[in-house]
Amino acid sequence: MEPCHTASTSTRQPLTIRPISASETYALRHAVLWPDRPLSYVQLPDDAAGQHFGAFAFASIPVHADKSNNHNNSSGSAEPVSIISLFVDDVSGEARFRKFATAPEWQGKGVGSALLTYTIDAAARAGATSIWCDARQSALPFYQRFGMNGEGEVFFKGEIAYLRMSKALP
Repeated sequence: MEPCHTASTSTRQPLTIRPISASETYALRHAVLWPDRPLSYVQLPDDAAGQHFGAFAFASIPVHADKSNNHNNSSGSAEPVSIISLFVDDVSGEARFRKFATAPEWQGKGVGSALLTYTIDAAARAGATSIWCDARQSALPFYQRFGMNGEGEVFFKGEIAYLRMSKALP
C-alpha cells in the first residue's frame, strides 16, 4: 500500500495525498468528468484491480461529494478534492492512470499537479517502466508539463476529443 504524502497547494494550503477505495472516487469522477451520465458510467470494470489516490485539503472549500458519507480523517476534508486511479500491468511494465478529476474550485491551485506527481512516483515504485493516459485534448498542455507526449491520432468519447499521452519512467 502506498504511503500517505503531505504537500501544499500553490496557495500554500496543506494537502494530504493518500490511498482511497474505488468507491471514494465515484462522486468526484461523476461531478467533474461526466455529470450528464449516470453514476455507473464512471465506475470501471477493473476498479478492483487499481490503486486509487485522493488529495485532501485542510481548507473548508466545499467539494462535490455524497454528503451521506460522514467519516472523518486526519487530512482536514472529509472528501477528496482531487482523485486518480492507477493500473499497473506487471507483465508489460505499463502503468495507466484513469478518471483523474479535480473539483473545479481547486483547479489551478496545484492540487492536480501534486496528485499526478504522486501517482507517477507510485507507478515507478511499483516497477512500471512507462505511464500513459487518455487525455482530454483541452488538458494536453497540463500533461506536457509532466514530460508526457502525444501518441497516435485524436479520438472521441462522446463529443469529447482525447489523445493518448505517455512517458517513460526511470
